[in-house]
Amino acid sequence: MAEEKREKVSGKYLEYLDKPLVREGDTICYGDMNDKCILVLEIMNYKEVDGKQLPDTVLIQIIDSKDSNNILNQGVKKGLHDAFSVGLVWLDMALRA
Repeated sequence: MAEEKREKVSGKYLEYLDKPLVREGDTICYGDMNDKCILVLEIMNYKEVDGKQLPDTVLIQIIDSKDSNNILNQGVKKGLHDAFSVGLVWLDMALRA
């Protein structure tokens, strides 16, 4: 079976460690759609700190890049930094498996 190769979206977008990092609303997607899975962070709620709204509870999901209904790993963390850090480790482990 021939492997499907997707082209990168044209235009400017943020990259981290040579992979696209895209945010739309409260959803953040990280990863290359040509890989077998990607990281999705869903900001569930916010807290106010010094008059600014910061992400509080974040849902972490590793999903199949070909079938977004296939969730390979899932969890919840407090704070965007912790959620992204855990998500990067999970994504790395899933891509190596």
